[in-house]
Amino acid sequence: MMMKRFLQRLRTNALVGGVLVSLVGAMALLSVFWTPYNPMGVALRQRLQPPSGSYLLGTDEFGRDILSRLMAGAGTSLLVAGLTVALALGLGVVIGLVAGYFRGWLDRVLMVFNDAMLAFPGILLALGVMVIVGANQWGIIVALGLAYAPTAVRVVRGSVLSLREKEYIEASEVIGNSGLRTVFAHILPNCVAPLVVLATSMFGWVILAESALSFLGLGVPPPAPTWGNMLASGRPYIETAAWLGIAPGACIALTLLGVNLLGDALRDWLDPRMERR
Repeated sequence: MMMKRFLQRLRTNALVGGVLVSLVGAMALLSVFWTPYNPMGVALRQRLQPPSGSYLLGTDEFGRDILSRLMAGAGTSLLVAGLTVALALGLGVVIGLVAGYFRGWLDRVLMVFNDAMLAFPGILLALGVMVIVGANQWGIIVALGLAYAPTAVRVVRGSVLSLREKEYIEASEVIGNSGLRTVFAHILPNCVAPLVVLATSMFGWVILAESALSFLGLGVPPPAPTWGNMLASGRPYIETAAWLGIAPGACIALTLLGVNLLGDALRDWLDPRMERR
């Protein structure tokens, strides 16, 4: 009975999460080739039009089609999130492997620096980095990548410290394999499961953080559409044109829901202990 409930929950999370994420991905991919209107085309005579047959989600204060801008914004959000997660995990894997495998004074120095970065909230640290690298799309990627890398370092280091004591690692060292070969052939592959789960969670965090930065005017500069700056531009019209905020807000919420459900499904699938609960 417990196994049946576990499999049912796993299938439900994977199905719902997969459908939501696939829809967002399909919308972003479609926007590369087609959108109902030009996402940045201004049509002042059509400004603040409510949802209708011509404009399914209405228009904004400049007469731009909301649906077209949501589609284009999906591509920007997914690109920023994907590159940010790749940067954070890349830094986390390298530093975590070095610290966890070699230990000693190098581990202590790296962890002191890593803990110092973890002491700052991610958004606050990202804001500090953006002062240096600039407030633009690539600045967001670098800033958020550096902000979330310490979390990846902790996860990788913890896995390496656990794997470091396994018999097959000692056997690899005894037969003469170099430390580099042992790390990449035996330790890194066994860190994949926690990294996959972390990547899905981090993907959602980055989408939310990018939207928050764009909402504050520190993200991708207008008129390029992102869900965050669409929320910000719709704030003055929340009483007279609520669709300006509802549409991008719903996209952010549904994307986060899908990513979190996929992350839960991956965690349950990759962690054999979950089957016994």
